[in-house]
Amino acid sequence: MERQSVTSSNLKSVGWENGTLEVEFHSGDIYRYANVPAAKHKALLAADKDPKGSVGSHFHRHIRSKHGFTKVTK
Repeated sequence: MERQSVTSSNLKSVGWENGTLEVEFHSGDIYRYANVPAAKHKALLAADKDPKGSVGSHFHRHIRSKHGFTKVTK
């Protein structure tokens, strides 16, 4: 899955395909979150461009706590 770099102290890049959101952390860990609507992916990317927003806090509030995930093996 192709990911896009984001500005965050915790997240390095995010990608979305067919309801799966893939998140790469600065630690190198990659996780896939299931059943994430395209609108949530777009909102996450929009948080990167919002001077008052934060990609990390948006991710924790709207995705991490609400969607199941699996860790991708390196």
